[in-house]
Amino acid sequence: MLAEYLKDNIQIIDGGGIDWQEAIKISAKPLLESKSIQEEYVDSIITIAKKEGPYMNIGPKIVLAHARPLKSTKKVSLSLLKTEKEISFIDDNHDAQLWFVLAAVDNESHLDVIRDLSRLLMNKEAVSAILNSTTVEEIIKIITEE
Repeated sequence: MLAEYLKDNIQIIDGGGIDWQEAIKISAKPLLESKSIQEEYVDSIITIAKKEGPYMNIGPKIVLAHARPLKSTKKVSLSLLKTEKEISFIDDNHDAQLWFVLAAVDNESHLDVIRDLSRLLMNKEAVSAILNSTTVEEIIKIITEE
């Protein structure tokens, strides 16, 4: 299931010279292009992160960017930006290379996606393999095998 959500929504970039806000915007770009979300949702994520701090840093090198369901969220969706270089999220104590953006339309329909993503991210070998991947195809293969 996770691979279905991510198959067209994974990007890999160097990441040098960009900040965490730009990383979130780049990660969300496929969701914007597919009209799964609107710009207002991305703005909401950034506003919340500025206000609440780095709680979206859910594990070493992993950010799960999200906001409450809004009218600008059109369908449950997930994207991933993998950066070759670490980018500080909010402060220097929270570096990340895996930038997920999760969009939910209500309080329940995205729970299967979170369950599957949690299962993947609890597997340290899978996370390490994703971090070492150089192509989108490699990442999809890892996610599919998980």
